[in-house]
Amino acid sequence: MSTAVKEQRTAAALAPAGKRRLMPRWRDYGRPRELILRYLLLLFVLGITVGPLLWQLLSSLKGVGEDVFGSNASLFPRDPTLRAYREVFDQVPVWTYIRNSVAVALLSITSQLVFSTLAGYMLSKPSWKGRGLVWVLLMASMMFPFESIMVSLFLGIRDLGLVDNVVGVWLPGFVAAINVLIMRAAFLAVPREIEDAAMLDGAGEWKRFRYLYLPSAWGAILVVTINTFISAWDDFLWPLIVLRSEDHFTLTLGLARLQSSSFGYDQRLVMAGSVISVIPVLVLFVITQRWFYKGVSSGAVKL
Repeated sequence: MSTAVKEQRTAAALAPAGKRRLMPRWRDYGRPRELILRYLLLLFVLGITVGPLLWQLLSSLKGVGEDVFGSNASLFPRDPTLRAYREVFDQVPVWTYIRNSVAVALLSITSQLVFSTLAGYMLSKPSWKGRGLVWVLLMASMMFPFESIMVSLFLGIRDLGLVDNVVGVWLPGFVAAINVLIMRAAFLAVPREIEDAAMLDGAGEWKRFRYLYLPSAWGAILVVTINTFISAWDDFLWPLIVLRSEDHFTLTLGLARLQSSSFGYDQRLVMAGSVISVIPVLVLFVITQRWFYKGVSSGAVKL
């Protein structure tokens, strides 16, 4: 063996572990063909999910003389302008719509957190009769689509005198079965030995729930909060059925008026309204995405 080869091997052996190989090799990520296929699949999924939103944003920035649809339409605006956004705020009471949507979302989040948390905690306890029946009924309620009970819900809201009222929009979303299941799964992940130790220390039911179960389920609580906000914020069909006056319209329902003939079928206004309605959801998700994914993974235990 030559002296040069020996010196290279000796230098490689004496080098620190973190400095022996600065650049990762292909085999660290898998075969090149598999890696290329993986990235192509990720780009395809990214285009499906982000592409429509990006197209709406670019279309809303186009000027009056630029086409949104058709063979002459281009993806990027030639002369970007915020004219469509200014006209949306001038022609419809956007802030009133936002206020109503925020009210519905806050009511939904409050009721969902309180009652789904309590129901999930009770369903995680095996020591009471009727638990199996309640579980079966809860699972069965998820089998019926909203459209199948929509008429009966409206008749109930009408009898309560809540038509054209934001409370009537919120009441059917008082508590959701899926959120109860998420909270139940989070509470089941708490080791039974820890609760037994708390009971030996004299902790009652409320103290165990407050200081043991709730801190361990913060991820699931965040998941329920985000899901509830998105569901309440994006809901269109039920507000369309219940609400009558413009002063009570939610944001999605109010901005849908931009597609009517009274606004000249200006697609730029429609695109601008769509971007305005999705901005709060994007901001909330970007801020809480790290905890959201942790909550999803923790809620996947013992479903």
